[in-house]
Amino acid sequence: MPNFVEPISTTMQNINIHSEIGTLKGVILHTPGQEVEKMTPENAERALYSDILNLSVASEEYRQFKELLQKHCSVYEVKELLADILKNDDVKEKLLESVCKAEGISSLKTKLTGLNNTETARQLIEGVELIRDNLTQFLSNERYSLRPLHNFLFTRDASISLYNKVLIGKMASNVRDRESIIMDAIFQHHPYFNVETISATGQNSGNIKIEGGDVLIARHDVIVIGTGIRTSTQGIDFIIENIKKEHAGLHHIIVQELPESPESFIHLDMVFTMLDKDTCMVYEPLIMTHNRYRTIHIIIDNGRVKSIQTVPNLLSALKNTGIDLQAVKCGGNDTWHQEREQWHSGANFLAIKPGVIIGYERNNYTAEALSHAGFNIVKANDLLKNKQKIPESKTLITIAGAELARGGGGARCMSMPVQREMVDW
Repeated sequence: MPNFVEPISTTMQNINIHSEIGTLKGVILHTPGQEVEKMTPENAERALYSDILNLSVASEEYRQFKELLQKHCSVYEVKELLADILKNDDVKEKLLESVCKAEGISSLKTKLTGLNNTETARQLIEGVELIRDNLTQFLSNERYSLRPLHNFLFTRDASISLYNKVLIGKMASNVRDRESIIMDAIFQHHPYFNVETISATGQNSGNIKIEGGDVLIARHDVIVIGTGIRTSTQGIDFIIENIKKEHAGLHHIIVQELPESPESFIHLDMVFTMLDKDTCMVYEPLIMTHNRYRTIHIIIDNGRVKSIQTVPNLLSALKNTGIDLQAVKCGGNDTWHQEREQWHSGANFLAIKPGVIIGYERNNYTAEALSHAGFNIVKANDLLKNKQKIPESKTLITIAGAELARGGGGARCMSMPVQREMVDW
């Protein structure tokens, strides 16, 4: 049997994600490795980072996050899933062909094919250093023939669990395209995942962009999607066409426009996440105050677009669907604190069951706002050291994030749920 990271269950049922808050049963993570250490101030911007991370500190912080999730549900590691599927020679051949073709490095395929599966998986994620054995490569300014995947710890983006299928994202930057290729191969070939994938990566239109940080399933019939620098309107149209084709009945697509800057607004889940059936976290200046960023409500009825119109804001659109949410403000009521804490993923939370959420310890004013909204505040380390059970009632479980937050994402960004229990609405 494949050697996974002590999942609670040794079998995975079909993909089942119909909400943001249903009790989490299975999740895919990628523990940050040497690919993080291979960032420099020179290549950080190209790698979509504004800073470089200290791996030893980030690893200890991530350990809390991973162990907390292992305490609650089945946890699967990308690198181990990848090594598993590479045991199949045909899968290995096709995957390496796809990667090498996409990145224009056909000469590297033989080398990667000859490695054992664990090493191939490692190099596909951590990168392959350039061998300077000819003039072109000797004069190259590149250090790697296969660049490290610095962003892969944010497993949310490259693949998106959409009901009982997985949507393979079309990344906004080609430095992340390999993440989508790897996740597509895992879902197509790993025996733990009996699922059909929907791929946006093979579409002809270069304007299609879809990343998972922008896609939130509010309820089984309501999807909220951000559009900005990472997810295009054409990408959302791709999702709409899939909903029209695959799903009968009434569906709501609520689209929130996002600013192009600052970079902390890259995804919708950096300004809005659901915490419970009746509670959400918002970055107030964008979500609740009057501004130039529109909210559009699209209603799909039995395979056709019934209506599409601009609405006052995201919360009013959700209320029109019967989801009436109390908004907790990231950073509290002070605009200065709101801006500071949103920058460090203060609006980005992962719900592991209705009302039980994970977020960064460093965002003190956001935690205080949650406390005022009725949430208990518990440190992950205290739960782990004292071997306490995961709480059942409204609770914020805080993980250390002084280093991880500088990577530009929070608990939701670092997790790709594959199974949740249904929510009784």
